Amino acid sequence: MLRVLPFAAMAAVAACDLIAGPSLGFLPLLILGPTFACVFGSVRRTAFIGATALALCIPLAAYNGTLLKWQNNLTIATILSVTCASMLASHLRLQRERELANLKLVAEAAQRVLLRPVPRRAGDLRLALSYTSASAEARIGGDLYEVVTTPAGVRLIVGDVQGKGLQAVETAAWVLGAFREAAYDQADLIGVAQRLEATLARHLGAESFVTAILAEVTEDEITLLNCGHPAPILLRSDGHITVIVPPEENLPLGLASLAPATPKPYNCGFGEQDQILFYTDGVIETRDPAGRFYPLTERLGPLGGDDPQQALDALREDLLDHAGGPLADDAAMLFLRRQGY
Repeated sequence: MLRVLPFAAMAAVAACDLIAGPSLGFLPLLILGPTFACVFGSVRRTAFIGATALALCIPLAAYNGTLLKWQNNLTIATILSVTCASMLASHLRLQRERELANLKLVAEAAQRVLLRPVPRRAGDLRLALSYTSASAEARIGGDLYEVVTTPAGVRLIVGDVQGKGLQAVETAAWVLGAFREAAYDQADLIGVAQRLEATLARHLGAESFVTAILAEVTEDEITLLNCGHPAPILLRSDGHITVIVPPEENLPLGLASLAPATPKPYNCGFGEQDQILFYTDGVIETRDPAGRFYPLTERLGPLGGDDPQQALDALREDLLDHAGGPLADDAAMLFLRRQGY
């Protein structure tokens, strides 16, 4: 459509001028050609369309009997001026597009380093991940996740940094770097959480925080430590669905100085064919065009599929269908299924 638009505009102007005759001066409107061309075309294409506008102007002026008159000379000067300005605009646009493409490549590289793909298997677990950034052009945001296999078992984190933009990405990098070290070094999840608090205390402001849930999967159970994050959903092998709400409300990471006590982990049975879904608030706070929140616990049917990743992808598509457009916030989901060896 954009490629054809300059020619269509000039053709419409020429037709109107032929029909109206010399009584109405349509020829100055030929500048629409090079003006539209700079929106999409290259510098050379813009120059070609400007030349086409001049080529149309001269015979039409002769037809109208205005050739070499000051009115037509002014029209030609206007077309030349607008063409030159459009060529400059096209050059600047192409330069910005190249810069944006380079920034997008950098963002994607940062995405791969910061949020590495989770393994498809970890011990007897099968894992799947879905990450949808609200910054669609950059494909990176403030949600975070990581899964590591340690001597204590499979440990993971799913979190959401307060705020958006590069500052949120930087905070997510601090949290993930601290978790990747602490997950191997600390004996339990409390020690991991304390290491994360110490890291954030050095970097975050007094009112900044990160909601997060830490988990450790062992032989027949899963241990959770919830720091102000949405509670995960457990899907039993018999079809029973449970939202694993922590016994005590805990503050997010970064607000330890306001908490009366250290967050306490809690255990839940996690046997063969059991499944658990971790997610960020961008999932449950997604609204449809009518303003209704996404009813996650009512839309878990796709998670019964044989392949966990395909099942989670189907749930993500359902989320996007519910939104009816781009998401307002980052949305991450981490899905675990105890498959057995």
